[in-house]
Amino acid sequence: MSDKRMRQRAGPADRRTVERLVAAWLAETERHDPGAAREARDGWERDALPERAAQDLATWVTARVTDTGFTEDEGPYVAGPVRITPADKDTVHAWLRARGHAV
Repeated sequence: MSDKRMRQRAGPADRRTVERLVAAWLAETERHDPGAAREARDGWERDALPERAAQDLATWVTARVTDTGFTEDEGPYVAGPVRITPADKDTVHAWLRARGHAV
């Protein structure tokens, strides 16, 4: 999907998904690297994440997918502070790409 089409498609539900996951990512980042969290938060508030922060967010949301749709026999449950589906991950990745980040 092109960046322009993603911007047009991105509605309130997509924005809420991104906001929910960015808040969880920033909280976790703050615990481990306050300087990086501060830089990312500043970028988030300006709607201009630095490239390093964008890549960290993309990796974080991929690693934190908690709702895989697998049954207990098919795969492990992934515990996490927020529920993240594969569609949520795709939404965040598309949001990042729409802002010029290579994800």
